[in-house]
Amino acid sequence: MKYKNPIVKGFYPDPSVCEAEGKFYLACSSFQFFPGVPLFESEDLVNWKQIGHVLTRETQVKLEKVPCSGGVFAPTLRYDRGRFYMTTNNNTTQENFYVYTDDIYGEWSDPITVEMDGIDPSLYFEDGRAYYMTNGTDDRGEGGIVQCEIDIATGKKLSESRVIWKGSGGRYLESPHLYKIGEYYYVMAAEGGTEYGHMVTYARSRSLWGPFEDYPSNPVLTNRNKAPYIIQGIGHGDLIQDNYGSWHILCLGFRQIHIWQPYHHLGREVFLMPVEFGADGWFAAGTDGTAQWEYEMPGEGSQQERRLLTFENTSWDKEWVYLRHPRRENYELGEGRLVLKGTNVTLEERDTPTFLGIRQTDFDMDLSVQVRLEDRENVWGSAEQYGGAGITMFMTEDEHYDLAVRKNRDGYEAVLKLNIGGVKHVQSTVRLSGSSAKLLVHADSLQYHFYVSEAGEKKLLGRAFTKYLSSEVAGGFTGVVMGLYAVGGQQAEFTDFAVQYGEGEEGF
Repeated sequence: MKYKNPIVKGFYPDPSVCEAEGKFYLACSSFQFFPGVPLFESEDLVNWKQIGHVLTRETQVKLEKVPCSGGVFAPTLRYDRGRFYMTTNNNTTQENFYVYTDDIYGEWSDPITVEMDGIDPSLYFEDGRAYYMTNGTDDRGEGGIVQCEIDIATGKKLSESRVIWKGSGGRYLESPHLYKIGEYYYVMAAEGGTEYGHMVTYARSRSLWGPFEDYPSNPVLTNRNKAPYIIQGIGHGDLIQDNYGSWHILCLGFRQIHIWQPYHHLGREVFLMPVEFGADGWFAAGTDGTAQWEYEMPGEGSQQERRLLTFENTSWDKEWVYLRHPRRENYELGEGRLVLKGTNVTLEERDTPTFLGIRQTDFDMDLSVQVRLEDRENVWGSAEQYGGAGITMFMTEDEHYDLAVRKNRDGYEAVLKLNIGGVKHVQSTVRLSGSSAKLLVHADSLQYHFYVSEAGEKKLLGRAFTKYLSSEVAGGFTGVVMGLYAVGGQQAEFTDFAVQYGEGEEGF
């Protein structure tokens, strides 16, 4: 089967994968968004269907007032003797914890905390024993990849924490995973930072406590020297064997917006790389250690891709996410419609605005939605205020583009607001004849184009560069989430939502 990378597009970083009874399961980071840790299922490692989230109850994860790119960092997903485990780090509260379930489609347990520092925790099971690993410091204060044995029922440490590997010498050692393949234990990690110097490295030992010997050709996988090239940031991988016996690495990477413009705003995505073991027990990955667009793998079938998203063909509890814990009384999730009640909490605050979003997963896109404001007394906003309801292309509290309908002293208007680096600018307004209008966004890799349509007449409110919503400008580890929102007392009904992905001219 031929496939093209990335295999999961958009803001789904830090992938971790496991196999259970012939199927594969994938979990990714979620940071400040809720529900936390999106969960996918596949039969072939190429085509993934989201089946829910791991952290679905507010009691499972603390997200109150966490900053953008705070909250839930990299998960590790593992399966042992009929039970799934997901371990992660809440980087804001500095807690390492795990949850478990016997039903991958059902609810997960309350968190079990492990008294280990560091981030990117991982679990390894062998002979009824459980081992916990982070990149942090051990009981002697030494830094590196740290491991201890734990009681899996309670999270209590059963051994001291010990550094087992210090990486190959790159900065920001992270993402440790341990595997037993043949006669060797392999510890695989990421180094270089989850940016343009990102890379996958590994070492091996005949003991799970080491000493570990570095792979002579580290890094085993990186695109750090492939410039100019669209695929960058390759790293943070997890090893998996398919149903035909072949090995692969699922890793993160990102697509920059142009070969001469090193910015990425879609977030870190999931890539699938082939792995080959040599007779000496070392393995190589990718194409001469780099990630390319297309590969072939065993099996029949083809890669499927969903190009159209609507209210009707998405699920509120799967693809859609809130900013932190939602105030549910402000949401009415219907069949083909969404009603949002705005509060005084704005998109600029480290709080919980009325917001429901879905990830942008490709550069070329047309988004449209009908927005109707309820006629409520004494609800209006000046050009300096943020009342209204509409669409936000959201990256952080300080970087987002908002296209909204709002009430003013004279009636109703559509407004385009650009927020970059904390600078809040009203780009333009268009007077409306009533309280309802269609809002439209056309995107390519370099720009967003914002329109309003009323009575069949479409008007351009402005354009904005995608690079200002990139990680290189905004910072952080997320990607653009297309949010429907209401702020400032406005209550709005959203209908006819559609996102169409494709290439070429706008499709409105």
